[in-house]
Amino acid sequence: MRRISLCIFIIALPLYSIFSQGLNIPAKNWGLSFGNSTRFDGIRFNLIDKDIEKINGINFNVWGAKDESRQTGTVNGISIGIPAAVGTDYRNGINIGLFGAGARQDMNGINLGGLGVGAGNNLKGINIGLLGVGSGNDLYGINLGGLGAGAGNDVKGITFGILGAGAGNDMMGVNIGGLGVGAGGTLAGINIGGLGVGAGGDVVGLNFGGLAVGSGGSVKGISMSILAVGSGEQVAGISLAGLAVAAPKINGLQSALIVGGEQVKGISIAPAYFRIEGMEGYMKGISVSAFNHVQGDVFGVCIGIFNWAYAVRGFQLGVLNHVKSNPKGLRWLPIFNTSFGS
Repeated sequence: MRRISLCIFIIALPLYSIFSQGLNIPAKNWGLSFGNSTRFDGIRFNLIDKDIEKINGINFNVWGAKDESRQTGTVNGISIGIPAAVGTDYRNGINIGLFGAGARQDMNGINLGGLGVGAGNNLKGINIGLLGVGSGNDLYGINLGGLGAGAGNDVKGITFGILGAGAGNDMMGVNIGGLGVGAGGTLAGINIGGLGVGAGGDVVGLNFGGLAVGSGGSVKGISMSILAVGSGEQVAGISLAGLAVAAPKINGLQSALIVGGEQVKGISIAPAYFRIEGMEGYMKGISVSAFNHVQGDVFGVCIGIFNWAYAVRGFQLGVLNHVKSNPKGLRWLPIFNTSFGS
């Protein structure tokens, strides 16, 4: 047993030295490398990448150092990880991992991961992960995540996630999420969410949300939803919803069972109910609804079964029309009403 142990030790010692320091042919810094050469140009095979300075060429590795402080340096070229292409700060080129591909800081190029692709800072290029694609800062390019794709800051390009796609700040481009698409800042481009599309700031472009399209700021462009389109500030453009379109300010063409706001301009088609909130509110344009309920002023035309307004600079057409500011006897009129007197 002692002799066997001694033989194993004698064999293992040079192998350990080779893989920890590197066996390089024909030169120290270029050619063919076996082991953890920290600075090398050529084809390199290694088990665990650690304390790397710069590798240029084709790099095969198994894993990265357990201690993240030793995951340093840059790999440029083709990185193939079996199972993971990880273990450095930066990776540029083609990065492929059976399980995943990633970098502590930035990863640029064509990045493919069997389970996922990610970077601690920026991820740019063609990024495909069967489970997910993500970065701590920006995500740019063509981004396909089996379950989701997202970034802590901005996402720009073509982004698709079967469950969802999102950004902590702005998201711009073609954004598709099986369940939803969302951004903490501005969401701009073609935005499609199976259940919903939303942003903390503005939603701008062609927006389709299965159940809802909404924002904390404005919704602008062509917006469609089975249930509702709404925002905390303004809805502008063409807005189509099965149930409701609502915002403090609404501009453009809007159609839903219910349309409501404080200031509405354009053409509103609301088969069930159209409403303007407050005495300071107004409608400018045309409203067609069973019940046009304008607590403020009408500057235009209201067409419905029952029309109600405080004042009308235009006219009402309906079975019964009411203008509250009119003199007594002219407030309630069938067929037609407008403002009479001073």
